[in-house]
Amino acid sequence: MSIPDEEVAQVRAATDVVALVSEHTALRQQGRRWVGLCPFHSEKTPSFSVNAQEGFYYCFGCHASGDAITFVRATEHLDFADGVRFLADRAGIVLHETEEGAADHGRRGELLDAMAKAVAWYHDRLLHSPDAGRARDYLRSRGYDGAIVRRFQLGWAPDDWDAMTRALALSPRAAGESGLGFVNRAGRLQDAFRARVLFPIFDPSGRAIGIGGRVLPQTGRSARARPPASQRTEPKYKNSPETPIYSKRRTLYALNWAKHDIIATGEVVVCEGYTDVIGCYTAGIGRAVATCGTALGEEHFRLLANFGRRIVLAYDADQAGQSAVARVYEWERRHEVDVRVAALPGGADPADLARSDPEALKEAVAAAVPYLQFRVERALASHDLSTLEGRAKAAEAALATIAEHPDALVRDQYLMRVADATRLDPALLRGQAASPKASPGRDRVDRRPAAAPVAGRRRRLQGSRPGLEALRLAVHRPELVADRIEEALFVDDLQRRAFAVLAGSDSVRAAVHRAEEADEEVAELLRRLTVEEPADPDDPRADPADSIVAQLVREATRRALAGREAAARAGEADLVGIALETATVRRWIEELDDAAQSRGAADRLVAWLTGGQDAPAQDATPTSTTEPG
Repeated sequence: MSIPDEEVAQVRAATDVVALVSEHTALRQQGRRWVGLCPFHSEKTPSFSVNAQEGFYYCFGCHASGDAITFVRATEHLDFADGVRFLADRAGIVLHETEEGAADHGRRGELLDAMAKAVAWYHDRLLHSPDAGRARDYLRSRGYDGAIVRRFQLGWAPDDWDAMTRALALSPRAAGESGLGFVNRAGRLQDAFRARVLFPIFDPSGRAIGIGGRVLPQTGRSARARPPASQRTEPKYKNSPETPIYSKRRTLYALNWAKHDIIATGEVVVCEGYTDVIGCYTAGIGRAVATCGTALGEEHFRLLANFGRRIVLAYDADQAGQSAVARVYEWERRHEVDVRVAALPGGADPADLARSDPEALKEAVAAAVPYLQFRVERALASHDLSTLEGRAKAAEAALATIAEHPDALVRDQYLMRVADATRLDPALLRGQAASPKASPGRDRVDRRPAAAPVAGRRRRLQGSRPGLEALRLAVHRPELVADRIEEALFVDDLQRRAFAVLAGSDSVRAAVHRAEEADEEVAELLRRLTVEEPADPDDPRADPADSIVAQLVREATRRALAGREAAARAGEADLVGIALETATVRRWIEELDDAAQSRGAADRLVAWLTGGQDAPAQDATPTSTTEPG
C-alpha cells in the first residue's frame, strides 16, 4: 500500500459521502439518515441508507455496504489506491506516496488538470478571440446567447495545428492520454480539435473529462471556397476517445447540470446530441441529457434509473423507432423504469424544434407515449389502412413489433389495438402472433439472463433482536449503555464479536475499519447499524436504554440458566445448589419487568453472568433495589 494510513483517514474524513453518493442516486434526508434507491441493484422502494456523520452506507436490499472509498471503487471500477486518489483529488488533498504510487496518482491528476485547462482555454477563445467570430455567429443563429454559451462552457478550437497545446504547454503524454492532442507523423504535437465549436463533457460532479466538437457549416462564399485542411476529411462531429478519465458508455452529457431537475421531477429526457440537450434547456426542459457518440446502453440505463424512473426518448422519429429495439423492454424490466417516446412533430429533432416551436417540444415531452405504443403506431401509420392489402401488411408489421415485448398481457392488449385499427379478427391475429415467424423477438427477450448479481455479500444479517438493539445504542448513543453491557451478554456470536470490536475502539469509524482488516462479517454488521437508529433516540420522555438492556440481559440469563440446568441434569454440577441459585436468578429476571427494580436487577444479573457476583443460594423474600450483601 503506497499511501500512508493517516492520509487515507484524512481522505475519508474530508469526503462528504452524501454528496458523493448523490452523484449516482437521489438521496432524501429522513431523520438522521439519508435514503434513496440503491445504485447497485434495481428497486422501486428505497432501501439504501447513508450515515453522513460516520461516513458509511448500507443497502437493506442487496446488502452492499461500505464507506466513501468502497463506493467510489464500486462505481468507478478502481482499486483501493486509485479510489483514495480519486477522493483526494476531489478534496484537494495532496498525498505523499511511494514513487510508484505517486506516479499513478499524478497521471490521472495530470489528465484531469489538462482537460480542465483546455476547456477553460477553448471557452475563453470562443468568447474573446477574433478568429472565433464565425463560431459566435453560428451559435447566435442557433439561438444561443451569452448566457447559454457560459452555462454549457462552449468553446472554439481555432483552425491551427497546435494553438492549444502550445498555449497550455501540454506534455505529449498528457495531450495524448487525455485525447486533447497527438504526435503526428512528422513527430510534432498537434491539437486533436481544430476549427470546431466545442461542447465540453463533464462527469456528474462537474469535472471536465472529455470534449465533443462540431465543424461549422459552410455557407455563402465560404461554401464555394476550398475548406480548411482540418475539415476536408473530418466528420461533422468528433468526440474525445476513451481515456483513463472518460468512458462513453458510462457518461451522459449534461447530467451534471440536469440531475437536480431530474431528481425533482422523477423524469429524464434522453436526446441524441449535445445541441438537442441545449435546445431542450432553452425550451425550459432542464432535465435533458445525451449519450456521447454512442448508443444508449446498459450502463446508461443503470445510471439513469438512479435519478429518475420515467425515461423519455426525445430522438427524431427514425432514431426513436430503431433505438435498442428489444433491449429497451429488458432494461425496463431489469431497472424498473418506464421508457417512453416523445413523438416530435414533422420528424424534427429537439434542437430544431426548440428554435421553431419550443412549446411543441414541451408538449411532445409531456405527452410521451410508451415505447411499444410509439412503435406500433408507426408501423400502422406506414401502411395504407384504406385497402385490404395495406391493412394486412400493417397488421403483420405491428405484430412483429409487438412480439418483441416480454409480457404476454401487454402483447395481447396491443394486439387488440391492431385488430381495431386494421378491422381484422383478434383470433386470427392471435394465431398469427403465435407462429414462430411472428414472434422471434419475444423468445429472444424472454430468454435473456437476469441481471448479474451485485458484487458483495447477500446474506441477510439475522440474530438476536435484543442484541441488535443494544448494538444500535452502542453505536448511536454509547453514553446510555456505557458500563452497563458486556460482551458476555450477547448470545449471538456475530453480535458478540461486533461488540468486542466496538468496545475496543475509540470510535465507530475506527471499529469498522478495524473489523475490515480481520472480520468482514462484523464490518458489514457495524456498517448496517450506522445507518439505522435506535428507538426514540431523542425522546426526552423515555430512556430506551433500560428496556433494551433488560431484554438483552433476560435473553443472556435464560441461555445461561438453561446451560447450568442441563449440566446439573447430566450430573456435572450440584443439582440442589443449581436449583437454589436458579430460583434467585429467576426472581431477578421477574424484577426486570418492574420499572422501579429493573435497573438494579439488570446490574445484578450482569454481575452474575460475568462472574462478578454469585446469586444467593436461597429463595429469599422479594429483593429490594439494593444489591444483596
